[in-house]
Amino acid sequence: MANYRKYFVAGIKKNFPDNSNAIITKADIHYNIISADTSFAARSKNPIDKRLDFSAYFLALIKTLDEQGEKFETTRKICLEIVTEYVKPKNKLQQFLKKLPVKLINTRLATFFFKAFNKRVSKNSNPDGFIANIITDKKETLGLGYGVDILECGICKLFKKHNYQKYSSILCEVDHITSDLAGLKLIRNGTIALGAKKCDFRWERKI
Repeated sequence: MANYRKYFVAGIKKNFPDNSNAIITKADIHYNIISADTSFAARSKNPIDKRLDFSAYFLALIKTLDEQGEKFETTRKICLEIVTEYVKPKNKLQQFLKKLPVKLINTRLATFFFKAFNKRVSKNSNPDGFIANIITDKKETLGLGYGVDILECGICKLFKKHNYQKYSSILCEVDHITSDLAGLKLIRNGTIALGAKKCDFRWERKI
């Protein structure tokens, strides 16, 4: 389990000071079960699959809160609060690194990287993982030169397998947070979690 757990622990203690230990223990139990379905991600050649371990703990917390009767909006609020703390830069170096890829989009290095990246994400040996296409045509990417189409979402598959698919859209909201930190505005027509055939990631540079 990566260092993200401490952010979940902090968020649980903040929102449930009276029974935080019980919630944390239950979430850990759920995670130990759910993570069996995402263990392949550590060995996957598709780098997007690396998100699945975090998603497993995310789902573990959701299951725990649902079992204690929390409403969807309460769970959504707590989860987004935790994720926001996790992804935000902790220092100026991290802040710089989050914005660096955007500055490199139209360079030769980026062109080479996009081709290599597309080869790795456009196929998956595991049926529970992600499949995506990298889009570099400026006409298809609002002039930016970079976009992503998620054709199969490993997170949606995981949540559906555990009968919690109605909560998977919460993680879609995280994409807006990470895009903002990179200096971009996310433009999206639909997500698989909400019934679309694909998740189309397109961005505009923030002024």
